[in-house]
Amino acid sequence: MLTKGFEVEIYTGTPQGDIVGFSDQIVANLHGFVREPDTRNVEYTTAPFCRYERLLCELVRPRHELRSYLKTLGDYTLIPGSTLSTGGGDHFDRSDPGNPYHDYIEQTYGTTVVTASIHINVGISDPETLMRACRLVRVEAPLYLALSAASPFLDNKVTGSHSSRWSVFPKTPPHVPLFESHAHYVRWTEEQLKLGTMQNVRHLWSAVRPNGDRRPYNLNRLELRICDMVSDPVTLLAISALLEARIMQLIADPGLDPLESSILPASTRAEDLVALTDANETAAAHSSLEAELRHWKDGSPIIAKDWIEQLYQETWSISKQQGFSCFLMPLKKVLREGNEAQRWLKAIDQGGDVRSVMQQAIQETAKQELALASDLLQVAA
Repeated sequence: MLTKGFEVEIYTGTPQGDIVGFSDQIVANLHGFVREPDTRNVEYTTAPFCRYERLLCELVRPRHELRSYLKTLGDYTLIPGSTLSTGGGDHFDRSDPGNPYHDYIEQTYGTTVVTASIHINVGISDPETLMRACRLVRVEAPLYLALSAASPFLDNKVTGSHSSRWSVFPKTPPHVPLFESHAHYVRWTEEQLKLGTMQNVRHLWSAVRPNGDRRPYNLNRLELRICDMVSDPVTLLAISALLEARIMQLIADPGLDPLESSILPASTRAEDLVALTDANETAAAHSSLEAELRHWKDGSPIIAKDWIEQLYQETWSISKQQGFSCFLMPLKKVLREGNEAQRWLKAIDQGGDVRSVMQQAIQETAKQELALASDLLQVAA
């Protein structure tokens, strides 16, 4: 099994659904939390582990501690979703006013970056294997967005997109190629830094990117950045299990590399795959599991839900062989009942409004996390 770790961005606020920022206090008083440029969300990172059982503890424990800390500040809680659902998108609420990089972000992007998401990191030590994995995950990233979509609201309105976050998020630089090798990635990054299209090596905001201790030279993991904030840790682990199993397939069969196995014209394949994937990301942000996408192998149309079902069947045997198929299984529930955005939009169709739907989601998420924390404490005991 590969190592996996998560970067979790999450909003704080009131049980009534108002998003309120406390990141400066949280970072000062709780270990393991870091600031985002806007104070209304905060981030924690799990250490990399192979075992999903350990990862579940690492996902739940900091959130449980954060909830307890927020109660010491007043009647505050954690807010699910990936956008400023109930309002506040008209202003930036700086967490670190003296930070010049945050100055740049606020002035360049405004509140389009004040989103909450999950970044999934998977350890891959060999740089060329990592680049191959980045290519495959890049062209399939829209499927992970479709599974995780959780931002159908923005500023108290239904936006028409299942992932309003990815619909507005400023992917930077605007055009990112499929990196054909580690050397290609190094050359491209150095060029972007010279051109100023990237302010630093972290300023590569695409669906997936290589990551490591000294980018772009020393790399050790793939970072999937496209997912919305997944409130249910069990669902998040299922999404991660699909990602890990897919990477394991690629390691066993390097021919899965899209640059090798796609039948799109060889002379323009790399550019065609980028254009196809960008269009698929847009479609998945709009309609998530019901989106009509085009398959990277041949450009044929396929519904996101059906494509995920195919990958589920393909990866089942390797996940079973490696002993983590039980963590893959919750995907079936998402495919059957819908992701968070779809469930929230169904509640709107049944007569709810944005605030009442978010209030219900806040209650359900808190109840679910409390039950998980209780179960984990019993297991530990």
